[in-house]
Parts: sequence; C-alpha cells; structure tokens
Amino acid sequence: MNKQEYIDTAEQELLHTYNRFSLVLDHGEGVYLYDTDKKAYLDFAAGIAVCALGYSNEAYKNALKDQVDKLLHTSNLYYNVPTIEAAKKALKASGMDRIFFTNSGTEAIEGAIKAAKKYAYTRDGHAGHEIIAMKHSFHGRSIGALSVTGNAHYQEPFAPLMPGVKFAEYNNLESVKELVTDKTCAVIMETVQGEGGIYPADPAFIEGVRRLCDEKDILLILDEIQCGMGRTGEMFAWQNYGVKPDIMTCAKALGCGVPVGAFFLTQRVADKSLAPGDHGTTYGGNPFVGAAVSAVFDQFKACDLLGHVKEVAPYLEQKLDELVEKYDFLVTRRGKGLMQGVVCKLPVGKVAAAALEQGLIVITAGADVLRFVPPLVIEKQHVDEMIEKLEKALLSVQE
Repeated sequence: MNKQEYIDTAEQELLHTYNRFSLVLDHGEGVYLYDTDKKAYLDFAAGIAVCALGYSNEAYKNALKDQVDKLLHTSNLYYNVPTIEAAKKALKASGMDRIFFTNSGTEAIEGAIKAAKKYAYTRDGHAGHEIIAMKHSFHGRSIGALSVTGNAHYQEPFAPLMPGVKFAEYNNLESVKELVTDKTCAVIMETVQGEGGIYPADPAFIEGVRRLCDEKDILLILDEIQCGMGRTGEMFAWQNYGVKPDIMTCAKALGCGVPVGAFFLTQRVADKSLAPGDHGTTYGGNPFVGAAVSAVFDQFKACDLLGHVKEVAPYLEQKLDELVEKYDFLVTRRGKGLMQGVVCKLPVGKVAAAALEQGLIVITAGADVLRFVPPLVIEKQHVDEMIEKLEKALLSVQE
C-alpha cells in the first residue's frame, strides 16, 4: 500500500480519538525518523518524551531480542530475573525504597492514588480522604487519573469522576494551604507541568509543599512521567530541587518505547499502604518489559546521558531564546533541561504541520506552546538543524 492507502485504512478501522498528521512512519535511526516514502524527519518529540535513547540503539535492541528468545511473560504469581534487576537499578537511581511496575503512566497514577488512600485508611481507620491536585495538570485518561487532571475540557463528558479532589494553583503555595483539611491524604503534582504548558515548579513552591506535607502527615506524590528519566539533567526532576516525594510515578522513557510505567514508594508508605490483594496487574513487570527497563538504565550509564543533557540543554535554551528575541510572534521560553516550551502567537497546530513539511517533528502543549522534548542523545548540530527548519516553518505560517 502507498501512504494514502495506509491512512485511509487506518481512518476506517481505528477508533477516531486522534487527529493524526498525514504521516506514516516506518523506521528510525539515531535522532531521525523515516516515513514510508523514505523522507527523513529530525525528531524533537521522541514519541512524546519516550524515546530517550533515540532510535536503533544496538545494546537496547539486543537486550530485547535476547529476552524474546527466553521468556516474554509469566504473570506476577512468580518471580522473574529481568524485573528484579530492573527494580534494583530503578530504586538505586531514584533513592526510593519500593517499586510496582505498571503498563503505562496512567496506571502508575492509579496505583499512586490507591497507595495514598490506603496509607490514610491504615492510619485513620476509615476511608473518605481527599486529594489536592493542580489546575492545568495532566495525569492521564482513566477515571482516576482524569479526576486529578486539572482540565475541565477533559473531564466534563465523563462526570461524575472520583470524589474528594480539590484543585490548587500550581506554584502558589498559599492556594495549596487553603485547601488542606483533616481529610487531606495527598498532594499530587507534576514536578514540571507538561501538557499544561511546560511549567517547572518554583523551588520555593515545591519546598513549601514538602514542608506542609511533613507537618500534616500528607503524602507528596510527584508525577515524573514526562519530566523524569534524565530529561531535566537529573534522573528525576525532583532531584534538581532536593525535594523527595513519598510516592513517585514514572513511565514514558522508563522503557524507551516498550510500554511500561511504575510507581515508587518510600518504605514508610509501603509499610502502611498496599498489601497483598490491594492491587495487581497481569502484564505489569513481566520479563520482557523488565529487560527493557534494565537495558535503559544500563544505557543511561554507558552513554552518560545525564552529563550529555547538562551539556546540550543550555545550547538548546540559548538558541530558542535567540529565536524568541528575533520574532514578535514568539513570546517566551520556559522549561528545564531537554523539556522546553515556547509560547507562540501563531496557531501552534499549523506550525507543527508546517514543520513536518520541513522535515522536523515538533509537538504542542496547551493551546499556544510549541514543545521540544527530543531524544536525550541529540547533539548541538541537531539543535542548529532544528532551529533552521523551525524558522522556515514559522515564517511559512506567518505568511
């Protein structure tokens, strides 16, 4: 089939929950993707912050191939070696104490919510606890995750959602304090808001929320699904602040393309929350995804990806700042590490489409932000190429 035939077939057969670009991707190499017409695209989206290693990393591919030849799945009724190894590496990198592997970021959020509620139930001897979440946040599409997502547009068709959720203003500590009651069991927030427009937490805010949680025995849940796994220059974004969560969620680049997520707990929370029978998953943490996660942590170390991000990210920031200074239709840049956003007065959807014409993949965040979440292996030359292609796309839309 040619490209249009693939697209037509997809539109007939797949549930229409995405307005996709007219692009059928075939394979990847390094930081480039190639479509079925063999056209190359410089990738500054990484599958929405997933493909941290880029494409066709040999060691990662070989680890998956080797595991396919051995064992794909056993269920959680038994132990398996790859997942035990993956857990050990993930806990060492995070400084957390316990981990539960899920199939996705949304499921990691579900597990975090359940752990927080069970902790409070164990402590107080009753249910009926509340959670404080943030406006303009995004935590996933399931009913539980949607309940703590601060966007009415996503929520309205699916009401009533999970009760007992209140929304504070991100980076406004007083707005959090005003919502705390004796029913509050957790505060959940992204360390860097992603879909809401690329907003990093202010140090005073995240430090203040941590102190508040400590004073009230409230659990701090940090969502690191998009901003974690090296994207900000530390393995997890909260490590930039020195503020440790009680529960943390992770996914996306945790598997670098293999569907896997996780929630992490401190031992204090683990001891008083989920016990046998409280939570489970058929596929979560099977040998195949365990091998993927283990290989990802090995490659982060072998390639010194954290050091590389710290070297390349300032250059990306500089070049984006220069672009913002150059054009009145670009308002400001914000972000952390290789998770950057530029506020744009032009229709950002049209800019992303125009970028594809130039052989560049960028995505959006919110209604007016161009989002840059490339593979962590990009070099400065790729930043230069991106700026050149993006500038052409912006000017074509401006016309």
